[in-house]
Amino acid sequence: MKVQYSYERHTLRWWHILLLAILIVATIFIASERRTAAVEGSGPWPSDQLLRSEGMTFGTFYHITYRHHTSLDDSIQATLALIDQSLSPFNPTSTISAVNENRNLHADVMLSEVFRLAKKVSQRTFGAFDITVAPLVNLWGFGFQNIDNVSPRSVDSLRAFVGIDKVSLDDGVITKATPSLMLDCSAIAKGYGVDAVGRMLERNGVLSYMVEIGGEVRVRGCNPKGQPWNIGISTPQDDTLAQNDDIQQVLSITDLSLATSGNYRNFYVKDHKKYAHTIDPRTGYPVQHNILSATVLAADCATADAYATAFMVLGLDSARLILERDTTLMAYFIYSVDSTTTSQWYSPRLQSMLKK
Repeated sequence: MKVQYSYERHTLRWWHILLLAILIVATIFIASERRTAAVEGSGPWPSDQLLRSEGMTFGTFYHITYRHHTSLDDSIQATLALIDQSLSPFNPTSTISAVNENRNLHADVMLSEVFRLAKKVSQRTFGAFDITVAPLVNLWGFGFQNIDNVSPRSVDSLRAFVGIDKVSLDDGVITKATPSLMLDCSAIAKGYGVDAVGRMLERNGVLSYMVEIGGEVRVRGCNPKGQPWNIGISTPQDDTLAQNDDIQQVLSITDLSLATSGNYRNFYVKDHKKYAHTIDPRTGYPVQHNILSATVLAADCATADAYATAFMVLGLDSARLILERDTTLMAYFIYSVDSTTTSQWYSPRLQSMLKK
């Protein structure tokens, strides 16, 4: 049997166009409403959903603000304890202490993640970031062993034991070119800790929060007023006791992480000479250039933390070259023009986030 098909040509009428326009507008509205609903805290938070957690970890203070229907303080404490057990060189039973002392070279998940990120940042910053710099940090009196009596000879002798290219990680096992090599994750551990707590909050359904550990920050969603989070950048002043509350600049941000590195808090003066805690792993000496503080913004805080340290080592010009190539990063630098004058440079994309 032969089946015949007939085709009727339809004419596009004005009400067809009107109906299509209504459907498009409705679809956009529904999608927008869903996006708004998905951002918990897209309005002032109810008082019974505003939660805070504060305390000490990694030798510094932490402050966490989040919106949730129940306290997650136990999970926060557990997460911070896991990080300390993995990355703290001050904890004699930590994974990194065992690696440094060659008692156990098996890296846990956290140390493995930090090592891989550190190696990537080192490669992209021409060796300015290096988590094997611990012997030199100790030599200059800023580490966890407080060795003294620095001389060019002692610096040169320790440089043989510095270089992340002399360490590898395969199948969870760390291999060192020499047993004397040590890992120092202090320039990335706080940022990683911020991320770990943030990810834990997100796994528990928290969409709006601010996690801050020792000045390193990760924010998502909106603040308790239903607005972007306001994060201040401190004015760099010699302040070893961290009592300076002066704010140089306020950034209005969301869904970003921020870390600041500076030489204005961790330093000492010996024989009328100031020694800053940022050590250039390529030379073995404290950096001597005009950047007072480097604030880096990235999607995750561990990355921001590592690059902030690297930029303090590199100096303003080299740091800007890296920023031009890597659009995932933004930075705000405060630098000295002369002995009495400071100035700022920041990524052009930060302009819309400047509040003060």
